[in-house]
Amino acid sequence: MSRETVFEGLKEIFTGIKPKLDLSQVTMDSKLVNDLGIDSLSMLLLSLAAEHKFQMQFASDVPPFETVGEVCDYIVSSVKE
Repeated sequence: MSRETVFEGLKEIFTGIKPKLDLSQVTMDSKLVNDLGIDSLSMLLLSLAAEHKFQMQFASDVPPFETVGEVCDYIVSSVKE
């Protein structure tokens, strides 16, 4: 799965958890907390939705993600095709 495919999928997830978010402003460099306003509940929802959408699981020992690109890279490396 490509990084761009995952990025587009994450933007779809963002519309569900942050409906007022302007997706045109979301980039790979967007900071989850500072730029997108992702709090701990939103991060939980994001991870659950991503696990379902991409058929993968986040490891319990993964350090916190700072940017959208970091999430994309983790998902790409975790998805089994």
